[in-house]
Amino acid sequence: MILALKISPADVIAGLALILAIYSTWITSRFNKRQIAFEETSERLNRLLIEKESTEADAAKRADLSANFYNAGKHNYRLKVFNRGKGTARNVRFFVVDDSDLLMDDDIQRKFPVPILEQHAFVELFAAVSMGSPSRAHIKLVWDDDLGTGHQKELHPSW
Repeated sequence: MILALKISPADVIAGLALILAIYSTWITSRFNKRQIAFEETSERLNRLLIEKESTEADAAKRADLSANFYNAGKHNYRLKVFNRGKGTARNVRFFVVDDSDLLMDDDIQRKFPVPILEQHAFVELFAAVSMGSPSRAHIKLVWDDDLGTGHQKELHPSW
């Protein structure tokens, strides 16, 4: 029994249409996967960019105080308290934590608290350095800025 199959032109066109539909579905599926991966990458990059911008905005408002001794001449030392942050420090307070006599109390009381300390601004304090004086001072700086109040930093500058 031999079955004779008759293939009409409509059958050929229907077969080609089926093959074309399968190919089109496969191409669309690949495109959709790539599109989803692109959207995920784009979303991740947007989140990173927002985080970076937020960090930079905070850094522009943040004051960063520090202090160092320097030699202003023969046996003439000074402590320079300065703002190396981009933001403005307000109500800057200075405290000597240890009992060393490196810094003069009347000089500290005359110059602190500082109402405003802009970026790169500084305040100098006279240091009483002698052969028997300690080589380090233990100080604490307290200030306010646009990000909050009561920021603190303890430092141990040495001459």
